[in-house]
Amino acid sequence: MEPDPQPTPEPDPAPGSVQTPDPVPEPEPEIAESPLTVGRFIAEALRSAGVRYAFAVPGESFLGLLDAFEGVGIRVVATRHEGAAAFMAEAHGQLTGRPAVCLGTRAVGAANLAIGVHTAHQDSTPMFVIVGQVHRRLKGREAFQEIDQVATIGGLAKWAVEPASAGEIAGMMADATREALTGRPGPVLLSLAEDLLDELMPAGPKMESVRPATLRATDEEIRAVIELLASAERPVILAGGGILRARTSTELARFAELLQVPVIAAWRRADVISNDDPLFLGMTGFGAASSVGARLEAADALLVLGSRLNEPTTAGYTMPRPGLRWAYVDIAPGASIGSPPPEISVAADAKAFLKAANERLLSRGVLDAAKVATRQANNREDRAAWEAASAVDSMPWDGPGVHPGRVIASLRDVLPDDAILTTDAGNFASWAARGFRFRRPGTFLGPTSGSMGYGLPAAIAAALVHRDRPVVAMVGDGGLGMTMAELETAVRVGTRVVVIVFDNERYGTIRMWQEQRGTGIGVGTELGPVDFAAIARACGARGIRVETDAAFEPALRAALAADRPTVLQLALDRGWLSIDQPPG
Repeated sequence: MEPDPQPTPEPDPAPGSVQTPDPVPEPEPEIAESPLTVGRFIAEALRSAGVRYAFAVPGESFLGLLDAFEGVGIRVVATRHEGAAAFMAEAHGQLTGRPAVCLGTRAVGAANLAIGVHTAHQDSTPMFVIVGQVHRRLKGREAFQEIDQVATIGGLAKWAVEPASAGEIAGMMADATREALTGRPGPVLLSLAEDLLDELMPAGPKMESVRPATLRATDEEIRAVIELLASAERPVILAGGGILRARTSTELARFAELLQVPVIAAWRRADVISNDDPLFLGMTGFGAASSVGARLEAADALLVLGSRLNEPTTAGYTMPRPGLRWAYVDIAPGASIGSPPPEISVAADAKAFLKAANERLLSRGVLDAAKVATRQANNREDRAAWEAASAVDSMPWDGPGVHPGRVIASLRDVLPDDAILTTDAGNFASWAARGFRFRRPGTFLGPTSGSMGYGLPAAIAAALVHRDRPVVAMVGDGGLGMTMAELETAVRVGTRVVVIVFDNERYGTIRMWQEQRGTGIGVGTELGPVDFAAIARACGARGIRVETDAAFEPALRAALAADRPTVLQLALDRGWLSIDQPPG
């Protein structure tokens, strides 16, 4: 088994509070004086940028960097596939606000990293992607595994570079750190020639410290946004990942309360505030309750706060609709495709904006008693409508196999508030999107890119960050098939993750689209039986097959108490294709 040095865990927030790690920790250790190898300089620069973990399938093209990581205290976790390494680094970044590293060898390893690089870019997650490159004297001669990595996989990253000499390294690391952490965060790719890593750095100045400045809204911008919401009859806030990255859920809940404006979460950002908050009205996107779209349609004013206006969040770019008054506050406001431009656009850090707005609201009231009473009554009706529309366990079903909605109900009842839930791509995730209740921010990891295979690697990363908290991965049989080798990784690094497999022996989402299309039904979507429970046991984990609703909760409780990872393989009727389409 891989030795586990038990690194200092990331700090847990107190119950009901928001996790607030500094996104750029104090640099330690200091960049030492030359002579250093390029590999050692890069490792120390990464450590100064907050990196504590590197996830990798090792390659001969970056051995000098692996040595350096060990020397500066960056833990290297070996994975079974580079795609899983990238998923782990992305999940770590989402949970902590600090970047992790994923590594792959030149060309083939880089190609396998691509799925996680795309995921990190879609989710605005800081991450360092390091890929080896051929010896510089062989470049352009069809060397073994030679490709232009900046032009290929680099196109999926926020920024990419391949330095030609040791003299470029200090500037490169400063630029890479700045790109990863400032503005809209994202993955940066460093393509590093094998021979360059062992060269000595030239004498000269140390790498400049990168400290992202906090973007703040002006008083006039804050006043205008408040006035927009206060003057409306049916305003609503659409909140996204910028709230979680800024660790500002508490301020968002207070802002909503002061103005009595309900909050709807962007797709796969359901944990922006406690779902028990009476002003929370659900999440947009695939699997959303019908009440969510109805409430957005009824809005006469909208504040988009810390969210990208991607296709799932906007229901196919139908929102913000023409004629709607709306404001956009984000660290880097993006385009509103197919919608009118915002009346107010503010480039600001979400936390800084909300703190200033709340101070203004506390110092001067903007709603009279009658308007407060009207909004409170409307909000109670809206909340009741969402509660009714988000029920997932009432649909009649007597088997065979388990009822997905009742699984979610059991998870909701059994898991503690600080449990972390990860999810893969697939229609099974819609039950959690609609029916689970996230009571603390930073407890949900799901890729907005729709990447299959994400759930298990993300759960492993979450378990490494928060060793004392339950971590549950929800996966389909299709998605788990893509990264199930990481079950051995989960065992080796000492996690106790629980993996729930919704097994209907098909690519169910695509089968659903085939049936809606009416042609080609079943082409390429049908899979055979796999004994995932036995595979788990072969990897050193626990594996249990669950055949009935009654058997699930006892199996879940046993899994949460176990001393190692557990796979719960749920037998589903093949007819379960979506939350709104039961068998038959």
